[in-house]
Amino acid sequence: MPSGDFNKGMEAFIKKDYTTALKEFRPLAKQGHASAQFSLGWMYNNGEGVPQNHKTAIKWYTLSAEQRSAPAQFSLGQMYRNGQGLARNDKTAVKWYTLAAEQGNAYAQNNLAWNYRNGQGVPQDDKTAVRWYTLAAKQGNVRAQFSLGQMYGKGECVPQNHKTAMKWYTLAAEQGHANAQFSLGWMYDE
Repeated sequence: MPSGDFNKGMEAFIKKDYTTALKEFRPLAKQGHASAQFSLGWMYNNGEGVPQNHKTAIKWYTLSAEQRSAPAQFSLGQMYRNGQGLARNDKTAVKWYTLAAEQGNAYAQNNLAWNYRNGQGVPQDDKTAVRWYTLAAKQGNVRAQFSLGQMYGKGECVPQNHKTAMKWYTLAAEQGHANAQFSLGWMYDE
């Protein structure tokens, strides 16, 4: 059975040499290599080196996600939330986001917080939303930082606290988040 070289595949992938990446990843993915499976899922999802095919992307992401790959779990959450290659399903998106979030994936934590804040796929729960936003924000997730700034600034889901709002807006603004920069400027102007 031919065997690929994951490192060689990643080097090619980074250089956007998707033909070589595919050649290295495919045999590994078929052998159950979770990172190679995720990489193939990404390639099929984005049509890089292969024709875009969401169903094939889902296949590879699922195989990887079942091996606890947080990036694959997050990607499946995105596909179910956006209805890519399947019907939109917020409950299934939440399932995959939760698995990735529990492993510390900041993107999944942010998206899961949004689901709880808005009651999408789960009952609306401000406390849980704030908990997930905070975990993501502490890892530097700019969207979570901005969301916390908004929530503390307006007193949504949490008691209003301008000092805490400014802290989160500042962290997001320093990463170039334009709305956080505007909000921070507006707070200083008041």
